[in-house]
Amino acid sequence: MKRTKVVDVLQLRDFGAIVNVKGWVRTHRSSKAVDFIALNDGSTINNVQIVVDPSKVDDNLLKQITTGSCISVVGALVESQGQGQTVEIQADEIEIYGLCGNDYPMQKKGQSFEYMRQFAHLRLRTNTFGAVMRIRHNMAMAIHTYFHEHGYFYFHTPLITASDCEGAGQMFQVTTKNLYDLKKNEDGKIDYSDDFFGKQTSLTVSGQLEGELGATALGAIYTFGPTFRAENSNTPRHLAEFWMIEPEVAFMNLEELMDLEEDFIKYCVKWALDNCKDDLAFLNKMIDKGLIERLEGILKSEFVRLPYTEGIRILQEAIQKGKKFEFPCQWGDDLASEHERYLVEEYFKKPVIMTNYPKAIKAFYMKIDEEESGYNGKSGQTVQGTDVLFPQIGEIIGGSVREENYDKLMGEIQARNIPMKDMSWYLDTRKYGSCPHAGFGLGFERLILFVTGMQNIRDVIPFPRTPNNAEF
Repeated sequence: MKRTKVVDVLQLRDFGAIVNVKGWVRTHRSSKAVDFIALNDGSTINNVQIVVDPSKVDDNLLKQITTGSCISVVGALVESQGQGQTVEIQADEIEIYGLCGNDYPMQKKGQSFEYMRQFAHLRLRTNTFGAVMRIRHNMAMAIHTYFHEHGYFYFHTPLITASDCEGAGQMFQVTTKNLYDLKKNEDGKIDYSDDFFGKQTSLTVSGQLEGELGATALGAIYTFGPTFRAENSNTPRHLAEFWMIEPEVAFMNLEELMDLEEDFIKYCVKWALDNCKDDLAFLNKMIDKGLIERLEGILKSEFVRLPYTEGIRILQEAIQKGKKFEFPCQWGDDLASEHERYLVEEYFKKPVIMTNYPKAIKAFYMKIDEEESGYNGKSGQTVQGTDVLFPQIGEIIGGSVREENYDKLMGEIQARNIPMKDMSWYLDTRKYGSCPHAGFGLGFERLILFVTGMQNIRDVIPFPRTPNNAEF
């Protein structure tokens, strides 16, 4: 008999029809007169209740069915007599696919998320992680749909690269060399001539630089793929392997970039509210009681557009009035999450797009403000960068107008001692038909954190990669 998914069974009103459902047992309650089994197959946060007359089913079989067991049920769809459900299934036949012993780690009891991370291969079967993963899927669909509808092309950038986009040097090296017998040159440095690519290569930290090449040919592109950073950080906001969305657009200026950032993220939030109602309701009840209200607030808000210099003034004024911050915030400092969240959650009480950062704390490719006043009113000290700051998260998007002038870009590369051997192909876009362009990067997991209300980024990706953790 053809299986019907639980999400579809719960919508049926064809009472009396015989249906077949298959899934994993959430709970099993027994009595002499009747057994109740809550069954879930991952298609929805909601379970379908299986009502079993013990006289119709082998008693030994029923006793074996515990939380986590996988079963198939054939029975009649009937109107439910209980609260919280419209339909249930009166079982005629039960087949066990896989039993689950009492040592099953995901028993129905209050386990911490830290405990469940030890069982990332099994935690996906829980209500919370099922909800998070369905929302993650929906956010991926929203991203592709948004850019497709707006005329962007999905552009695949390499995972293996010889350049360091961010200039931080925190990259995972890719090599086929024998690490126990490294060939070195006369200077004592590792000789990569016999390596697979003939040079030192790493896993990418960003697809932006290659994405710019796509924008200068196709007009508007976006990348969406995994990126890697060997940053020895154990905070709830950092992963070593994560996914990034990076649009790049030719002929876009700063105002248009901020418009894109705001419109895009509101589209994703609205998609979640429209398409993930049951999962969001569950997370709102169990994880974060202010979740749905906060999401709806994003759609109602007009994002504040705040120059960095003005943001520093607000923060220093708050300090003068007694506000305590762990980290300093002088002009020229890279703002900490606590500063960003103060501006968003306490001062403006809405999302903020911070602009015109000091060039010293931003990447070499950002366009310098020739007219914008920076520290002490001097021009040329800031860049046309944008960070979108969100409640609960801090920075969720980082973007900028890119420097399209060859000489100015070359000046920054030389001033920062960036090796020219890695930059020749990138500079060609400024030599041959250069154009104004802009783009941003959104960490996918940070978006999922915000949309789900989860508190740790390790809980919004199926198998987190962090320092000393590469399990499964």
